[in-house]
Amino acid sequence: MPESIQNNNVLQKPLVVFALLDWGLGHTTRTIPIIKHLMTLNYNILVACNSNQKAILEKELSDISYKMLDGYNLSYASSAWQTMLYIIFQIPKILIQINQEKRWLRGLLLENKVDLIVSDNRFGFFSASIPSIFITHQLNIRSGLGEMADQLLRFFNYRFINRFSFCWVPDYAEADNLAGTLSHPQRLPKVPVKWLGALSRLQACADKVSSDVDILIILSGPEPQRTLLEKKLLADAALIDRRFVVVRGLPKETDLPEQPRHIRMFNHLPAAELNRFLCAASFVISRSGYTSIMDYMKLGVKAVLIPTPGQAEQIYLATHLHQSQLALSIQQSEFSLANALERAASFPYKKRTWNMELYKSIINEWIENSPLSHKDTKTTK
Repeated sequence: MPESIQNNNVLQKPLVVFALLDWGLGHTTRTIPIIKHLMTLNYNILVACNSNQKAILEKELSDISYKMLDGYNLSYASSAWQTMLYIIFQIPKILIQINQEKRWLRGLLLENKVDLIVSDNRFGFFSASIPSIFITHQLNIRSGLGEMADQLLRFFNYRFINRFSFCWVPDYAEADNLAGTLSHPQRLPKVPVKWLGALSRLQACADKVSSDVDILIILSGPEPQRTLLEKKLLADAALIDRRFVVVRGLPKETDLPEQPRHIRMFNHLPAAELNRFLCAASFVISRSGYTSIMDYMKLGVKAVLIPTPGQAEQIYLATHLHQSQLALSIQQSEFSLANALERAASFPYKKRTWNMELYKSIINEWIENSPLSHKDTKTTK
């Protein structure tokens, strides 16, 4: 692992700067295993993020630094087709934010000696003079608008990715993988690509334990779709005599709406508590965000996925996993909680064992052969 380096007679650990996309909490939580592993290898960590992301990370990580970086703050609509239009119309806003990221990073680099930059889907967070890694599971972006639109998106996606030094993909290189064609396009970017395997900050389940939860509902994602799904699920759950736990995905909220006694609600849960509920529940119901999927695969829980309307990536992932019998997928427009639970009870879920520690050996090998292994630092297996 890297030794502390001598700089002006002061011992300093190599510094890694992470920048995290703010489109859902998944981009934040899936970086936690990477950050923890780099900390065990004797790196200092600085995370550029917004206040919501910081609130999540502070609950699970210590001894890291933060700097506030504005998110993209995109607006979404209440229907699928309107959401697609909203995203298209906000492309100029995204490009402006990318340029602001570049200026923000230049200022940071003037004040700090940075040894490595890691960007989770933030296109402007790279440097020509410092090793810069781009993390994404979407090499082949789905637009929902047809093949021509997908090809255009892939062109611009690769144009940005190719400005980085390397690309890390949180999936498996083999044919048996989680993200399908999203992470396995016919043509790769020009920069070196490494598949890390799935990433999850949660711990594998031990034997099933008794609990006060039967059905776990995890809400997440952009408004107004998060609230629309919450209202629908709570109305249905109120009429079903089973023990529900609902995690609202609102880490900064303090108030909770009143519910019947068989429904327990939390605005947010620390990883350990969420882990316990996931392992104890008969089924988990949630959006088909990729980080959630990686968590479910690690824990081997039976998931019912409701892709966010208008988000082609989530629709593809849910369909892909449904066809692989790894999760049950139901569209929001046809969703009924009672019907979903009945279908889940008879769905032929397949149990798979995934190597959830693969990223450690991939990162170790990468460090050994990267610029970080040059004269100022050295690594040991």
